[in-house]
Amino acid sequence: MPASPTALIAEDEPLLAAALQAELAGAWPELRVVATVGDGASAVERALALLPDVLFFDVRMPGLGGLEAAAALADDWPSSRPFPALVFVTAYDEYALQAFESQAVDYVLKPVQPARLRKAVARLRELLAARAEGGGDLDATLAQLRRLMESQQAASAAAEGPLQVIQVGTGSGIRMVPVDQVLCFEAADKYVRVLTATHEHLIRTPLRELLPRLDAAVFWQVHRGTVVRATAIDSVVRDEHGKLGLVLRGRSEKLPVSRLYAHRFKAM
Repeated sequence: MPASPTALIAEDEPLLAAALQAELAGAWPELRVVATVGDGASAVERALALLPDVLFFDVRMPGLGGLEAAAALADDWPSSRPFPALVFVTAYDEYALQAFESQAVDYVLKPVQPARLRKAVARLRELLAARAEGGGDLDATLAQLRRLMESQQAASAAAEGPLQVIQVGTGSGIRMVPVDQVLCFEAADKYVRVLTATHEHLIRTPLRELLPRLDAAVFWQVHRGTVVRATAIDSVVRDEHGKLGLVLRGRSEKLPVSRLYAHRFKAM
C-alpha cells in the first residue's frame, strides 16, 4: 500500500493556516500535514528535515516570501528526491493570479475558498501520480519560479521606476552613490552591502526592494542574497560538491550561485 502523501504549510497568519488545514482534511483526507510554520526561513528548514510531497507557501511572509523560500529550498533539496509540488497561498491580486495561471502554478486564495482548493487538490493528485511513475523535473520547477519572480519584479519596477542613485547614511550626512558605480549588492544580516570598485557601504533597504528597480540586463541576481553587475564578473568555478561560485574582478571573495540562477553560466 503506497504511503500517504505529506504536506507542509507555511502561513504567517495562524487562523488562516488552521482554516487551510481543516479544508484540506475534507478535500484530501489521506494527505498528512506534517508541519505548519509561520515564516519562510522556518519553511525551508522544516521542509529539508521532513521532505514533504507538497508545499503550501504563503506568497507574503516575514523575511523570505513564498517564492524566495521555494527558491532557497531548491538550492539544498536532495537530488535523489523529486522536488515537492508547490501551491502558493495568496490574497486576491489580479496581476499575481495571472502570473500563476500563465505559468501553470497552482494557488489557493485566502481566505480559503473550497472550490479553488478542490481544483488545486485535483491537480496535485495528478502531479503526484505522474511523479510516482518517474516524473518531476527540478529544472522545469526552477524555470517556473524564475518567471514568477521576474513578473513580480516587473510589477514593482513599473510602479516605482528605475533606481539611479543609492543614498548611503554616513553618520553626519548622506553620500550619493551612482548605481552605475555599483559592482555588487549583497544581503548581510539587517543590511545590504553595496560594493563599488573602491568602497563598501551598508544600507538598510532590503534587497527585495532594490531588485525590481535595477536593470535586469545589467545586474544579475545570482543568489537570493546577491545581485552582481554582469560585466564585473571575472570567473565562475564549481566546487567539489558541484555548486557554483563566482569571483568579481579586483576582489578575492567567492560569491555563491544558487541552483535557480546557475542557468546563466554556460560556456558559449
